[in-house]
Amino acid sequence: MSSADRTERILDARTLRALAHPLRMQLLDLLEQDGPATATGLGKRVGESSGTTSWHLRRLADAGLVAEDPDRGSKRERWWKAAQDYTTIRTGDFVRDPELAGPISTVLHQLVEKRYQEEAQFVAELPRWHDRWAEKATLTSEHLSLTPDETRRMTDEITAVVDRYRRRSRPGDDAVVTHWAAFPRTARPEEPTDALGTP
Repeated sequence: MSSADRTERILDARTLRALAHPLRMQLLDLLEQDGPATATGLGKRVGESSGTTSWHLRRLADAGLVAEDPDRGSKRERWWKAAQDYTTIRTGDFVRDPELAGPISTVLHQLVEKRYQEEAQFVAELPRWHDRWAEKATLTSEHLSLTPDETRRMTDEITAVVDRYRRRSRPGDDAVVTHWAAFPRTARPEEPTDALGTP
């Protein structure tokens, strides 16, 4: 399934505010990645009561990020599904708005935390994956010297490569997480000093 076949939700101020809660982000991610679920089932996966997950799912539904799944629901148990295949955050839409500083900070920090948790879980489960995934999985970090425009081009090229491998799950597949980030860092080179230790 290519990107053209996937539905995207670009967050606006309203949906950003609705999503700016760690549990809601976790619930939406589970629905986008693993498919429809009940509040009870989600609660077991995230360690919360069905009442708590149900309340947060309704807040996500109010924002149009999740919806009831009528094909699975019943009078006794309500099923939920993501209203889109994936969500996109354009930070430039929010970073200069002081009223959205809190919500965008919450969302971005939660995304960083999620990435750490996914990688840490893989490392913790390494013995389970070793035989099948030895020398195939990678946790790579590269430091480059680039302009913003070069970084944008590189990101577009990598996104195109990932998209070539995107398809519906088949027998024998494992669920694979890919992480890609490109951002500037403040360089802190050591200044040379003279014999007296003066820069």
